[in-house]
Amino acid sequence: MDEVRSALQTRHYSRRTQQAYTLWVRRFILSQGKRHPAEMGEAEVRQFLSALATERRVAASTQNQARAALVFLYQQVLMVQAPWVEDIVRAKRTYRLPVVMSRSETAAVLQQMHGTAQIMAALMYGTGMRVNECCSLRIKDLDFERGEIIIRSGKGARDRRTMLPQALQPLLQEHLKTVRVRYDRDITLSAGWVELPGALASKYPNAGREWAWQWVFPATRTRRDPQTGRLYRHHLHESVVQSATHEGALRAGLAKAVSCHTFRHSFATHLLEDGYDIRTIQELLGHADVTTTMIYTHVLNRGAAGVRSPMDRPDFLRSLARLDPRNALPPPLSRYFPQGNTPASPTPEVPYLQPPRHPWTPRTDEE
Repeated sequence: MDEVRSALQTRHYSRRTQQAYTLWVRRFILSQGKRHPAEMGEAEVRQFLSALATERRVAASTQNQARAALVFLYQQVLMVQAPWVEDIVRAKRTYRLPVVMSRSETAAVLQQMHGTAQIMAALMYGTGMRVNECCSLRIKDLDFERGEIIIRSGKGARDRRTMLPQALQPLLQEHLKTVRVRYDRDITLSAGWVELPGALASKYPNAGREWAWQWVFPATRTRRDPQTGRLYRHHLHESVVQSATHEGALRAGLAKAVSCHTFRHSFATHLLEDGYDIRTIQELLGHADVTTTMIYTHVLNRGAAGVRSPMDRPDFLRSLARLDPRNALPPPLSRYFPQGNTPASPTPEVPYLQPPRHPWTPRTDEE
């Protein structure tokens, strides 16, 4: 496992990718009785991936992630260049539409949230940030003068700019005053350290205690580094705002699977409804390909893909109002029972309890 971690770090894979790949390699080894991967080959890999789909019934994206981890293991760590490694079948991903809230639903959820979680949720909706990008914001990334936020090391290790909503600026400034009080207290207690990206801690030894590098949403507790003995404060964990968002949606009475990412979907959808071009939205969201952003076009205007049902046309509704009212009356019981076999206590003549009349059956003079 140390070789796998070293190979991932050498190629500058993100921390989340390192954790996911090492987890899948470990599961693969345990599923095969702790045999060394060099002793296994195509049969064991295919059996493991097949069991994920047939026994554990994982999603296609999860199966593909496990496949990528094993391909990395054999190609980059064990240096196996066999053709079967590339020939492992990739699972077909299922097309899913994103969950999107309306503007009133978004406001209802935000009103049911409180404190720091409410500010973070509002920031995710107002900027389109991912939840991990929101949690890892630093003081220096906020530019109130220009009204923008610089998102560092987003998905794919790419930086980008997005807007800082004017409606949130007073709320954020009040929040930063509270953060500043906590930071000053940490400094007096010989704490106030934060983790720096890359090797900046070696290049700038004191930068970890500067105000500019502090987290916008710091955690409530500190931890002591066992090597240096310094007291560090990490940013707020993602699960805090995720739980608050779920509870806010429940209290708002929404019958939707609302998560933190739903704010991002709603942000993109509402911008499209306001007439902004899709390339601008692509840059704000940080999508590498515009086809990823195209998924939000399904909610333009109203209904499915903005198509209006033919039943909603005014001319059809006017024609429907002029229909013969006799067509809405239930047929007599004699149509469904032979002469003389009509039950003594027939069902009360409630229209929705009567058998329907076939449209192709002509009416008789008795009706």
